[in-house]
Amino acid sequence: MTGTIDQFKKLVDAEEFFQFFNMSYDLEVVNVNRLHILKKFSQYMQEIDDNSFDMNQEERLNQYSLALQKAYQVFVESTPHEQKLFKVFNDKPKNVVTLTEITSD
Repeated sequence: MTGTIDQFKKLVDAEEFFQFFNMSYDLEVVNVNRLHILKKFSQYMQEIDDNSFDMNQEERLNQYSLALQKAYQVFVESTPHEQKLFKVFNDKPKNVVTLTEITSD
């Protein structure tokens, strides 16, 4: 890996992260799940940062690379609705009765 932490911190788009880590990816998967992949990646990065105080720059970037691969793979095998990363997937709609709530007397 030839990139630095400073270069990494300037990345914004999902494709930039994949290119930075020289990872192949399916553009269709990224286009459909972009925000979800980045959110999951962010969660994995936070775990790395919280548990790895003594890592040097290269080790940290290697761990981030693995985290991006893992986040991407989650959405190759799953859906955003199944992962429920964002609030909208967890909020119950108001003034809605679901079929499971209807009973016959």
